[in-house]
Amino acid sequence: MISDKINQAYDIAKEQYAQLDIDTDKVLDRLKEIPISMHCWQGDDVGGFETAGAELSGGGIQATGNYPGKARTIDELRTDFEKALSLIPGKHRINLHACYLDNGGKYVDRNKITVDHFQSWIDWAKANGLGMDFNPTYFSHSKADDGFTLSHPDKSMKIKAIS
Repeated sequence: MISDKINQAYDIAKEQYAQLDIDTDKVLDRLKEIPISMHCWQGDDVGGFETAGAELSGGGIQATGNYPGKARTIDELRTDFEKALSLIPGKHRINLHACYLDNGGKYVDRNKITVDHFQSWIDWAKANGLGMDFNPTYFSHSKADDGFTLSHPDKSMKIKAIS
């Protein structure tokens, strides 16, 4: 059984750490108190939901490869988050990029996104006892193809501050 092998491996590791005066059970208890912010791109290869079937363009932070079974919808990504979180003790956070908005299948450019596009995520996070972090997605967009984002010299590319 896989679980037996995992338990045996843990017991071996626990003994080795004990020789260094490290109590792994105490460490695991302490870890339950430290929230982890799970990033959205870990579940879908940085595709997001701006456009159905989206993939990175113009560079970015793609790190996971085009793995089989990646989340194709918000519901699939949420289900993947829920599974992962069920295996990770403690209270955690979800980190979303702007391109993970819930746009109802209609394209919304990043400079038109509002909190309304994340209300379903907010509701889901609250229902699951999760905190949320947000990233504005300054990559993989036609306005970033020339390598500039926040420092763009073209004034028309600047993002207006929300007041």
